[in-house]
Amino acid sequence: MPLIQITLTGPQAAPATIQRLQQEMTRLMASILHKEATLTVVSVTQLPEGACSANGQAVTTGASLQALITAGTNSAAEKAAFIFAAKRLLTATFGPSNAPLYVALHELPADSWGYDGQTQAARKAQQLIGETA
Repeated sequence: MPLIQITLTGPQAAPATIQRLQQEMTRLMASILHKEATLTVVSVTQLPEGACSANGQAVTTGASLQALITAGTNSAAEKAAFIFAAKRLLTATFGPSNAPLYVALHELPADSWGYDGQTQAARKAQQLIGETA
């Protein structure tokens, strides 16, 4: 159940490009981090050129990604593979950036987040009860 937020800086991307990016990012989450594609939410925010800076200089083309995942559900190797693949996807989609391209995975405790009004910990507990019943 990842929640992904991508921020783009520079020329406005076409809606079809954004949709492909969202689909590919969902695929990466499923294939590398083993997350449910049906529960993966990807939002994209586009900032105008100059709305972001690196080293005090306007970023003309850039991207960053932040994703929330449940703590302890992925290995260090899986997380590293996702960060590499996400950077590669962003660069392939939008070209090189004139700023560092950050990809951040934020791991949250299962009892601190969830969806549809229920924490991940509560969902896991219900699943375990269902398996033993």
